[in-house]
Amino acid sequence: MKKTSLIYCLLSLLALGAYAQGFRAVDKSALDYAYFPDHFAHDRKDGEKALVRVTYSRPAKNGREVFGKLIPYGKVWRTGANENTEIKFYQDATIQGKKVKAGTYSLFTIPGENEWTIILNSDLDYWGAFKYKEANDVARFTVPAKKSTEAPIEHFSIQFPKGTDAIMRMGWDNTIVEVPITF
Repeated sequence: MKKTSLIYCLLSLLALGAYAQGFRAVDKSALDYAYFPDHFAHDRKDGEKALVRVTYSRPAKNGREVFGKLIPYGKVWRTGANENTEIKFYQDATIQGKKVKAGTYSLFTIPGENEWTIILNSDLDYWGAFKYKEANDVARFTVPAKKSTEAPIEHFSIQFPKGTDAIMRMGWDNTIVEVPITF
């Protein structure tokens, strides 16, 4: 009984640590989807439509120093693991004053210590960023990177916090970036 109670307490603390970051606990699959409105596929109401869907794989920290080491600063990153991350806009959007047509794009990033470059690219269905071509960029945006104030985020995560504003929030290890999107 004591062992079960101890395990329950530890799991609760881990869940609280993940929740404190503002990211949901991850499921068992490394492949994940982030929707705006948040949790759209699970909480969908009749007549409601998604505005954005991000398809990505979630690498784990596994005790490693992530940004600046595992993921070097100043180099194009696939923004996740395995195949490059894809973002689908169901209708035209605006990011930092730049218009983005409805459609599906690869989502690459160039992490930096204080800011990240967010890249939407027209090349789809590639493994990683090995064949990334800057000439096929549709748009680039620069957003500030901030340090997490809580425990490190174990699994790379992308979510849109609940609310009326579409803010794509990405976090891993001790770094969080936010990309506001308007429709």
